[in-house]
Amino acid sequence: MAITATPTPGKTLLSPKDHALIMIDFQSQMSFATKSIDTTILRNNAALVSRAAAGFGVPAILTTVAEKSFSGPMYAEITDAFPGQALLDRTSMNTWEDAQVIKKINEIGKTRLVMAGLWTSVCIVGPSLSALDQGFEVYVIADACGDITTEAHERAMERMIQAGVRPITALQYMLELQRDWARTETYDMTTGIARQFGGAYGLGITYAKTMFNAHEG
Repeated sequence: MAITATPTPGKTLLSPKDHALIMIDFQSQMSFATKSIDTTILRNNAALVSRAAAGFGVPAILTTVAEKSFSGPMYAEITDAFPGQALLDRTSMNTWEDAQVIKKINEIGKTRLVMAGLWTSVCIVGPSLSALDQGFEVYVIADACGDITTEAHERAMERMIQAGVRPITALQYMLELQRDWARTETYDMTTGIARQFGGAYGLGITYAKTMFNAHEG
């Protein structure tokens, strides 16, 4: 039986309107013990994800654990992208067991969730597996997560993937939301975020634009 190809995106690809982003426990105390990823890279990737989500209008939940009493403030790279947005502070390690977070998830009403945070093996595994159990689709931004060892991070990612989580990366997340350079309304925003937080790719954009006035579209 012949299959006819069509120029349409796959159903599992993310778009700005089909999901909510949950940023979990990007806090000082959690970062001090994180060894699976360099803290500078982690902060950079968290900033890229946050700016992309905010720019594309993705609904976001920002949640912390024991912010005032133990873990400290959320990264400014994240809160600056969502000025004025309240942080949902918890006592539970598993975000999914916090009533105020669940209320917000239900208010947003998206069945597809994208998560990132610290630590992978606790604060990401918990809500990811819990959300899957309740019928949600879950994506985890692997390089915007970290853990106390590389082993802990990798085993946590494997456990979630085996359960049905879809792993992605920070830059992949943003480019998947853009997806077509002919979408001129978000072109400058996307390339601007890439220039600032996209590492060598961002340098390449700056070089091509400066030297040749090149344009991806």
